[in-house]
Order: sequence, then structure tokens, then C-alpha cells
Amino acid sequence: MIKLGDWATLSADAKLIRFEVFVQEQKVPPELEMDNMDAACLHAVAYAEDGTPVGTGRLLPDGHIGRMAVRKAGRGTGIGGALLQALMAQAQARGDKAVVLSAQTHAAPFYERHGFSIDGEEFYEAGIAHINMQRSF
Repeated sequence: MIKLGDWATLSADAKLIRFEVFVQEQKVPPELEMDNMDAACLHAVAYAEDGTPVGTGRLLPDGHIGRMAVRKAGRGTGIGGALLQALMAQAQARGDKAVVLSAQTHAAPFYERHGFSIDGEEFYEAGIAHINMQRSF
């Protein structure tokens, strides 16, 4: 099940996932992981059948999708794709003509399977290789 909502509604579960994946697992400094954009975003959180939060992502007002994260136990199960599809549907419904994101380079094939194409050269953010990607509707 995927819930969509604002930061006030979904922050506890989204923070739990993002801290586990980005800070603990990928060693991103906590001050880089949390930013002041969360309050302006539409958030998505995926839940396992038992109600455990397992994945999250956000849609910024400018059409960027970001902070996509799935806990280890949920990887490879389609949760990431379902979150991405839900966020893209919301962007399209509000009239966005395209969505963009900065993917960790290793995840680029995942996004390509969902219709994204690479836009530019690889760069590093928080010590992790990234590539900009886009998808038009």
C-alpha cells in the first residue's frame, strides 16, 4: 500500500526509511540528507502488509522526484517502481510536462526501465556518483 501526503502526515515514516538507507547504509551525513524542501513536497510512503514502512520518495513543486529509498528487505519486490509510478502519476495529474531526478548511477537502469533517459554527465553528491535523468509525459 502506498500513502501520499504532506510532510506533516508522513514525516515519521519517511524519516525512518531515509535515515536507515541514506545515513546508516550509504553514510550520507545527516545534515545533507534532511533539507528544508520536505515541507513543500508531496511525499509517498510504501507499507508492507503488516504496516511496516518500507519505501519512500518525494515530488518537489518543480517536478523533481527525489529521496527515493527502499529498505533492504523491500528491494527487488517492485516497491520502488510502485512509488515512482505513484509520484509520476501525481506530477502528470497536476499538469507537469516532465519529471526529472538525480539518480545514484548504479540505479540508472531502474529508472530507464520506467521511461527515464540520462541527461548529462555523472557527478558526485555526498560522495556518491549520480546522473541526472528525465522523463516527458
